[in-house]
Amino acid sequence: MRVIDFRLRPPMGGFLGMVMYAKIDRTARMARGLGFDLSPSVRERSPEKMIREMDAAGVRYGVVPGRISPVLGTIEADDVAAIVETYPERLFAYEGIDPVDWRKAVAAIDRAMLRGAKGVVLEPGLSSTPMHLDDPRMYPIYAHCEDRKVPVLFMAGGNAGPDITYTSPEHIDRVARDFPELRIISGHGNWPWTAQIIHVCYRRPNIWLSPDMYIFGGMPGAVDYINAANGFLADRFLFGTAYPLLPFDAALEAFLRFPLKESVVDRVLYANAAELLGLKT
Repeated sequence: MRVIDFRLRPPMGGFLGMVMYAKIDRTARMARGLGFDLSPSVRERSPEKMIREMDAAGVRYGVVPGRISPVLGTIEADDVAAIVETYPERLFAYEGIDPVDWRKAVAAIDRAMLRGAKGVVLEPGLSSTPMHLDDPRMYPIYAHCEDRKVPVLFMAGGNAGPDITYTSPEHIDRVARDFPELRIISGHGNWPWTAQIIHVCYRRPNIWLSPDMYIFGGMPGAVDYINAANGFLADRFLFGTAYPLLPFDAALEAFLRFPLKESVVDRVLYANAAELLGLKT
């Protein structure tokens, strides 16, 4: 078995100042609520132990997402690049981009790609000027990414903005409609709108779904995600642990207990992500 974790925040650099590490008891409570205990590497803040835990679980690669947000904290592009450069054989960067000024944003996207990022993270609902994904002010950024074939990872579920409308799937639907060649990843899988985002993905073949933590712990809609992965979304479903929230080994064991068809397991655990990252499958 081979695995790519599409949402992995190592215990390094700016991540250590974010709430997930700074308030470790809070993170532990969240993990327990989903049926997991934190990994030793999280409590010890040890990237070396994290890599060993990846090895033990069969996780070959991890995608490190940046973030530019006064709400949830910022992981600057330089910080993400430095983390990935420390483990270049294991980690890939999706650098966070501030979308408030589109001219600065497109310049930052070009810099990110020049230094080897595999895509970018856009979280307009968490910016200093909260915007929905389909806000017209975002469209020059999407056009730039579409033209340059840069995949975009949205924070599209969970706490994606000031209220629940920021996770509502009509916004990502309009973006996918208006930019049909743009490769879009729905981070957090537009949870809790599970049935709705699955319908959107059925209509829009340029959206990949990454529910990560929201598929575990009996969260509503988990079975719907799995049914979609077994069917038309087999080629566009991505696995993620949201580490440090979930441990690699236990999350994979729980994931493999879902009734996944044998024919799709490698696709959803590895091949789909490898294609987005430009790796040989």
